[in-house]
Amino acid sequence: MASPAKYVPAVAMRGSTGISLNYGPPTYDLITTFTRDDSKTCKVMVFSPEGQYFAWANGTVVKVVSTATWKPLCEISQPKVSHLTFSPKGTYLLTWEPFMVTPSNPTGSNNLNIWKSETGEQVFSVVHKKQEGWEPQWTLDESVCARWVNNEVVFHENGDFEKVVHRSHLQRVVTFSVSPNESPSQTHILFYVPGKQGQPSFGKLYQYGKFDANHMVASKSFFQADRVEMFWNGKGTNVLLMTSMEVDKTGASYYGKQALHSLSTKGETAMVMLSKEGPIHSVKWSPLGNEFCVIYGLMPARATLFNLKCEPVFDFGSAPRNSIYYSPSGSLLMLGGFGNLPGKVELWDMRGGGGGKNNPRKLVAKLDAPDTTLLHWSPDSMHFLTATTAPRLRVGNGFKIWHFTGALLYERPWNKQEELWEVCWQTFPAGTFQEQLVFKPIEGIAPSQPQASKEVYRPPTARGKPSNFNFHDDDTEPVSASKDGNLSKAALKLRKKREAKKAKKESGASATNGGDTSVNTPAPPKATPPPLPINLPIDLTQGEISGDPEKVKKIKNLRKKLEAIQRLKEQKNSGKTLELNQLEKIAKEADLIRELEDLAL
Repeated sequence: MASPAKYVPAVAMRGSTGISLNYGPPTYDLITTFTRDDSKTCKVMVFSPEGQYFAWANGTVVKVVSTATWKPLCEISQPKVSHLTFSPKGTYLLTWEPFMVTPSNPTGSNNLNIWKSETGEQVFSVVHKKQEGWEPQWTLDESVCARWVNNEVVFHENGDFEKVVHRSHLQRVVTFSVSPNESPSQTHILFYVPGKQGQPSFGKLYQYGKFDANHMVASKSFFQADRVEMFWNGKGTNVLLMTSMEVDKTGASYYGKQALHSLSTKGETAMVMLSKEGPIHSVKWSPLGNEFCVIYGLMPARATLFNLKCEPVFDFGSAPRNSIYYSPSGSLLMLGGFGNLPGKVELWDMRGGGGGKNNPRKLVAKLDAPDTTLLHWSPDSMHFLTATTAPRLRVGNGFKIWHFTGALLYERPWNKQEELWEVCWQTFPAGTFQEQLVFKPIEGIAPSQPQASKEVYRPPTARGKPSNFNFHDDDTEPVSASKDGNLSKAALKLRKKREAKKAKKESGASATNGGDTSVNTPAPPKATPPPLPINLPIDLTQGEISGDPEKVKKIKNLRKKLEAIQRLKEQKNSGKTLELNQLEKIAKEADLIRELEDLAL
């Protein structure tokens, strides 16, 4: 490891121009002792968990350097490697490449290899055809290594990968997860065993080495699961099991069906109850291991914090977001909305008392990070980076480094002819950095690329002139540009239609009264209609008025929405099952009535 004076995390960049490294804040200087790799085929790069090694594959060889000096340690001649990872302490480098058979080699070659990180010595080689689940899993002290082999899990100890010490002894294990514990005696393994047709699937938790049925620690059964994801807390005492079904056979949801279950090494199981219908977008444990956050539901999605008993302890409200990022210290939580969402980011102080006795979590900053495809916290918990990368986005590639208060500190744009594929921080052992969070605004820089305008586009001929166009009005009827003295053609046409309809109504009333024009006929409505009574349905003819065209249009639009809500309520009362979006429309009825009454004042 580097000396304490050099505890400045490096930033590694991989793209169409190769791999290079810079120092992070406050200098951002190029690391000149690292020999840049200019290959245009660098497929993957990775830091070891404790940050003492950096490795990458460039389509010809796999290179490993020491981060203390940035000098090469070894080169491994494996041109087809597409995935890399290190063991927890960095002792071993693991490589995987696609399994291939050729006429000259019909049985294929070993594609999963384990190497000594410092020397490049091969210590194990085996066939693992599937890319999914290729990574062996370890205890934190590297004394136990577990691999998925032919629907079972095998375990090796003390670096002897030829000898199998234990097997899972479960039928049809599809995936598994090893708890992040230091020693084998504390380690637990969660296995996922899918059920046969008509039978439930199971998540089964065992202590390492005790895999017979009599020693099962906990079990959770469930139906409707095409795949599962497992999330251990940092202490290795609790694990979340998220089940997903790609297609909801009941037809209730376009997004399939998901559920979140909890198991503990004490044998306790529970289901996480979510208060909003819709998909689960993200699940993350706090690095402190005592709580987890879930973003779920149809947009705007809700974010909720749960304790170890799966009880909700704090609600972050609803907003357009789908991503959760805890700082390494666990003191800060970032909630963001990326992908097809606008890139709004919230930063929350998660320390006790941050927001008062009754509100221990406090919103400390908001920022906009549009077109973000990846986000990583720095190991110092003081900074984070956002990046726009290819192939997800091929325009505007580059990355930015931010202060935790939301100030932009550094920006590195890429040329239009170049692509950025990945950016990552150098890792460090836990406890390397001392927390220094002081929520005092600092001066940042302005982004080089202008933010997208929030104003409505106006053609050149209409600029500099008054406009009554309402961006949020979904009524497509044209509106007049000014008062009656200067009506637009569309407004004149609309007024003629109203007058014709009014004349037809009056003539019909006259005919009903035997042609006696002296009979009192209803007076035409005033320019401002009376407040709408809450009892529906609504008489839309009362909206046919002459006056402020903008107000007329808004009132008509609101009445149309209320009439649609009334029809939905009648359908609901008749026993018809409504969709979730239809129920949400009904819930907005009171707000629409209040808005209509305000317009009528």
